[in-house]
Formats: sequence, structure tokens, C-alpha cells
Amino acid sequence: MKREIGEAIRSEFDVSQVGLINVNDVDLAGDLKSAVVYISIFGNADQKKRGLARLSEHRVRIQSMVARAVVLKFTPVLRFVIDESVSRGNRVMQIIEELEKNPTVTPPADPAEPE
Repeated sequence: MKREIGEAIRSEFDVSQVGLINVNDVDLAGDLKSAVVYISIFGNADQKKRGLARLSEHRVRIQSMVARAVVLKFTPVLRFVIDESVSRGNRVMQIIEELEKNPTVTPPADPAEPE
């Protein structure tokens, strides 16, 4: 499902207009009637905004392309959600790198605590 949604997006959208859209994960409901598609959009702020808007506009077309490629009892209704986990992970890595470059002074041990 994830791969087919990604292929449908790649065939429908121009990277220069909407940025690079990556499908990170698909959460398919147990009844197969709906799916949340977690995406990342790499590009400038305007491309990200335009990319999410275009995904919403072309949702039905993407669903039909996926329905032809993936045989399921129902064609799930797709809902696109920006996945911020990649950017949060990058921020955590940046903080760790900064801490490694500038180690903080460790506080003196509390005399009341046993060593």
C-alpha cells in the first residue's frame, strides 16, 4: 500500500512545484475503509503548503490508482497527514551534536548522596 501510494504521487506531481513528497507510513484501518498516509514534504515552505493542498485535491485520483494496483476488499479513503517525526529526529540529532561539541560542566556530587 505504502509503495503504491508513493508511486501514484510520483507519477502525478512535479517535484519542482510541490517539493519531494515521501510516504513515511500508512496506517490502514482494520475494516480497510480508511487509511492515514503519513508524508514528509522536502522543499521550501511554499512547496510544502502547495504539496499538501494538491494531495488533498487529487486524493480521489490517487485512491483510484492505488485501487488498480492493490487488490483489497474495499478501497480505503486516504487522509494525508504531515509526519513531523523526521524533522523532530533531525532536531534531536542536531542537539546531540551540539552537546558533543560543547560538553557542559558536570555539577559537583551532592555530599548527602552516597557514591
